This record gives sequence, C-alpha cells and structure tokens, in this order.
Amino acid sequence: MEARNTLLASLGRALKFRRNERDLTIAQLAERSGLSPRFLAQVESGQGNISVTRLADVARALGTTASELIAGAEEAPDRSRVISLLGLRGAGKSTVGPMLAERLDAEFIELDQLIEQQAGMSLGEVFELQGPAFFRKLERNVLEYLLSRAPRAVIATGGSIVSDEEAFDLLRRATTTVWLKARPEDHMERVRAQGDERPMHNRSDAMSELRALLKARSPLYAMADHVVDTSLLGVDGSVNALIGVLGD
Repeated sequence: MEARNTLLASLGRALKFRRNERDLTIAQLAERSGLSPRFLAQVESGQGNISVTRLADVARALGTTASELIAGAEEAPDRSRVISLLGLRGAGKSTVGPMLAERLDAEFIELDQLIEQQAGMSLGEVFELQGPAFFRKLERNVLEYLLSRAPRAVIATGGSIVSDEEAFDLLRRATTTVWLKARPEDHMERVRAQGDERPMHNRSDAMSELRALLKARSPLYAMADHVVDTSLLGVDGSVNALIGVLGD
C-alpha cells in the first residue's frame, strides 16, 4: 500500500510538472483530455487512482505519452539526497549551506537565485510588477523543476516558503528539511552585517515586526525533520551538528 501511494504521488507530481511546463490550468487540461477538473486535481495531489486509458488521454493532451509519465514517476525521490534549509533571513542558510554542501559533497543552491534567473528580474521586481500570487506559482514551478533533476544538493529556501502549503508539502515529501533557528537579534544583526539596511530603514518598530513574524512562522518551521539553533551553536557547530544527524 505504501509503495502504491508513493507511485501515485510521484505520478501526480510528474503530471503537474508537465502541465505547468505547458502553462496549462487544470480546467484547460480537463477540456483537452475529457476528464473532470476535480478528478485531475485528485490525481495531481496523489489521491486519484487514474486508469491507463485515462492516463493516455491526459498524456496526449500534454504532448507526451503515458509510458513517459509513468517512467518519470516510478522511482520515489530519495529524501536524503536533498537537504532543504528553512528559516527567516539571517538564520544562517547562506553561511551554513555552502559549508554543509562541501562536507556532504553536494551542490549548494539558492532557490531565490533560481527564481530570479527564471523571472529575469529581482525578487523585489517580481513582487512589485507581478504580485505575490505570481511569485508563489513561479517558486513552486522552479522548485518542482529543481527536484525533478534529483540532485544531491543543499537548498537554501526563501524565508516565506513555509507559508505556501503546496511548496512546503513538496519540500517535506521530497527532501530532508532543517530549520536553522536563531534569536531575533541575531537575525537582524546578520542581515545588517551583509550590508542590507532595509530591515531598519525608516522603521522604528522593525524588531517587534521581526519578533511577530518569527513567532507566527515558528510552528511551521518546527515541522522540519531537524532543528539546529545557529545562535547557540554558531556556524561551525551548526554544520557539525547537521553532519551528525544527516550522516556523511
């Protein structure tokens, strides 16, 4: 039963990735394939057990074949191959990440950089010109594409990714997640040490806002597989702690 559920979930991800690649909505794919939008949504979520003939109809609508979709879904992702670092800005993701990747002989990837490359503009411009909904969709598409490559990697994710249920669920299913925890004061000091004065610019209550944001997201971050306190352990200690729990 577990293997069956894993295959259905993998097939759903493969189907959704192909649909997003062709820039189709579920409604558009439903119209082209003759299936209902509700059933397609269930298949993409891994809850719908689609027949071979119906899968063939969907595959044709996506410009591929059922065998190709199945081939891309047959092997469940090895969660140990990809480590996802979670946390607010200043948690230590960009510092701990490269060091951890080197120790694990893995690639270090900044997810936000990939999003900017895909968008052809900065994150600030994406939010300003396209809005948060567009950013969330782009973030999910980039993440799905990245994980489809099955890399051995350490990924530094954006601080708000846990607020997107779909993206966070994908991270938790396909990668080993780690919350790099830190005190609010350390978050702020580290960001400023990087030369970024935006958190304090014309905002006398920036620290209270940071505390509130951290408090709101902490229950989500705490859902990670592992938690490492970078304020307590420092950079080297955090890397060593992660090597200890992840194994080399």
